[in-house]
Amino acid sequence: MLKFWDFSNNAEPDEFGSSRELRLNGPIAEESWWGDEVTPAAFREELNAGSGDMTVWINSPGGDVFAGAEIYTMLKEYPGKVTVKIDALAASAASVVAMAGDSVKMSPVAMLMIHNPSTIAIGDKREMEAAIKVLDSVKEAIITAYRDKTGMSKGKLSQLMDDETWMPADEAVKMGFADEVLYRDEKKEEAEEPAPIALFSRFKVANSFMDKFATSFKASEEPKEESKEEPAETPAEEPEAPAEEQSEQEPAPVDDTALNEQNHKHTMVRMRMMGISL
Repeated sequence: MLKFWDFSNNAEPDEFGSSRELRLNGPIAEESWWGDEVTPAAFREELNAGSGDMTVWINSPGGDVFAGAEIYTMLKEYPGKVTVKIDALAASAASVVAMAGDSVKMSPVAMLMIHNPSTIAIGDKREMEAAIKVLDSVKEAIITAYRDKTGMSKGKLSQLMDDETWMPADEAVKMGFADEVLYRDEKKEEAEEPAPIALFSRFKVANSFMDKFATSFKASEEPKEESKEEPAETPAEEPEAPAEEQSEQEPAPVDDTALNEQNHKHTMVRMRMMGISL
């Protein structure tokens, strides 16, 4: 018998008030619990050796479906409160065990995975068909555990299992497989929630700055623009103005180098301000 579990007693209750701790690490049962009476009995004996609320840590890729089902049932029958904490992975049969918790909490970097049961069968057509029926029945049983936790429909859960769905912590909470993401500062999240408004304000500040910059640049060019606009405003009064007078009214040549430098600064300011906002 290879143990994949470890029970311990806490010197003081943890943050969830649990006086006991159970850690499930690695595959759930290297060998099937089908027909095995020793291993389940050993697990049950250690489970019932203590009392009080219990925190169950899970880091497992899954394993034997019957072992997972029996552990799920034992934890459901446990008289104390059971808090499940997924620190890395709860996949396959381990995800079924996780559903036994009165509350399920996940590390922000943990994953939860559900998929269809599988097996290896040898025999003729009838034996293959029988194996398919067994797998269908096992899937129905697993769906029951997921449905009781999430409230999802049987059809939706069946599709998620068909697709072999991997869920990070936030997604698992959103879908109802978990209740909370560990180590989150709720007050900090609430303070950060209006971030889109702050982002908009930064754009507003950037636009205001650019408007002032453009106004300042325009002011420096106003005398030249006025002299340039006079002929356009009174074309009827001086339709036949001599060419010499028109040439005298034309603005002085603009320094292209200085203008390009101003435009370059204008562009760089816009790029920098947009970069801060993103």
